Amino acid sequence: MIHLKENLSVLGSTGSIGTQTLSVARELGIKISSLSANKNIFLLEEQIREFKPDVAAVFDEKYAKELKEKVKDTPTKILSGTYGLCEAARYKTADCVVTAISGMIGLEPTIAAISAKKDIALANKETLVAGGNLVMNLASENNVKIFPVDSEHSAIFQCMQGCKDKKNISKLILTASGGPFFGKSKKELQSVSIKDALNHPSWSMGAKITVDSATMMNKGLEIIEAVHLFDISENNIDVVIHRESIVHSMIELMDGSIIAQMGTPSMKTPIQYALTYPERFKSSVPTLNFSKIKNLSFFEPDDFTFEAMNICREAIRKNAAQPIILNAANEEAVKLFLNEKITFCEIIDAVKAALDEFKNEKKPNSLKEILNIDEATRNFIKELL
Repeated sequence: MIHLKENLSVLGSTGSIGTQTLSVARELGIKISSLSANKNIFLLEEQIREFKPDVAAVFDEKYAKELKEKVKDTPTKILSGTYGLCEAARYKTADCVVTAISGMIGLEPTIAAISAKKDIALANKETLVAGGNLVMNLASENNVKIFPVDSEHSAIFQCMQGCKDKKNISKLILTASGGPFFGKSKKELQSVSIKDALNHPSWSMGAKITVDSATMMNKGLEIIEAVHLFDISENNIDVVIHRESIVHSMIELMDGSIIAQMGTPSMKTPIQYALTYPERFKSSVPTLNFSKIKNLSFFEPDDFTFEAMNICREAIRKNAAQPIILNAANEEAVKLFLNEKITFCEIIDAVKAALDEFKNEKKPNSLKEILNIDEATRNFIKELL
């Protein structure tokens, strides 16, 4: 029985993951029910004309009006704002929603999709970092499957297919490229530029996630995400630096055996597996040629220079509002860095300041409470910096 998804809603269709998702959909002949973007209406118009979705949402209302005029000769309905994103997420003909929106803005549409009983191909890690318990409980209640699209979490998910009993797994091992500043000291990081931070050695990604990779915050957020996705303690998740980005992650079994998932660095592989699970289809991604691989290297993370992972570990241990605060502070600080308002090292300083300011914040029990904490944190960072 083939489990290929028939109709997709792609949230964040003009970003890196979104465009690669549409490439996979094109290759596999998957239909597109709805699309969404922030404000890149030029690319979104091209996508509308090619994939002919019933609905397209633009978060920025000004750009939504422009797009509506541009595509008035098509039957695609144009929506805007958070309401529009949620409508696109729960659109009736979609059987799976690819959440490729960057940042906290992806939480509400993901919840809307789950409430509408749509399976989720999750590429928005902030959704689980900020709303992990809420999202996973809602998915369970609605019998919704969540397929990880992050390279590392997809690798863990794939490795788990080789282990019949989850009880036999003793550890998850997430690999990290180390980003553009691997081997640098704290002193050297003081003078790095935006261009330096965006020069990732292995992956082509959006600006925010690339900066997160440079600070190692991305890997810290992935630890939190893995806790929720795989229902495992943070203590049983290790991180190893792997510069070649060929081993995408591993699981260690009770007897000491290691199962690893390897492949050419390409996000199309985890995207495709999320859309075809448990089947495998041919892919346009080049296969590995082991005779040309000269070295596979592994290093311990430098937690002194790059504090982000330990900050994330401490946040998830507290299991309260800390991950929400951490995520919101980081998003705002990265924006400020990209706008040349603060230095690279001040990103983590801002996150630590926010966690200290809201250290007594109680664990939220609803989406509204999560959003309130998120907003308060963002306001604090804006005022602080």
